[in-house]
Amino acid sequence: MNAVSTVAQLLASRCESRKHQSPLTPDAVARQLQALPGWSSRGNAIEREFTFPDYRRTIAFVNAVADLAENEDHHPELTVGYGKVRVSYGTHDVGGISMNDFICAAKTDAIYAP
Repeated sequence: MNAVSTVAQLLASRCESRKHQSPLTPDAVARQLQALPGWSSRGNAIEREFTFPDYRRTIAFVNAVADLAENEDHHPELTVGYGKVRVSYGTHDVGGISMNDFICAAKTDAIYAP
């Protein structure tokens, strides 16, 4: 996936082994972010804040993201507060941002139902 991936392509993809991957270049990250409104790059990760009307829905979302992380074997940093969750994906094994981060970001967006 060298070109800008569409959301449909990201949703249909699975995370790959990080063993021989290199981080995406800043230009490639910027191009990929075009497909995912609300996400931004910060350091070696991409992140987005999600909001909810109550704590139960906040925690339900966290649990759904945890299931996604286990299924993809790609785990985000989560910051949880009342009615909000910040999700941050970075690929520590490559020292930056990889396509796995964008795959999981698209799947996280698909889970979100405010």
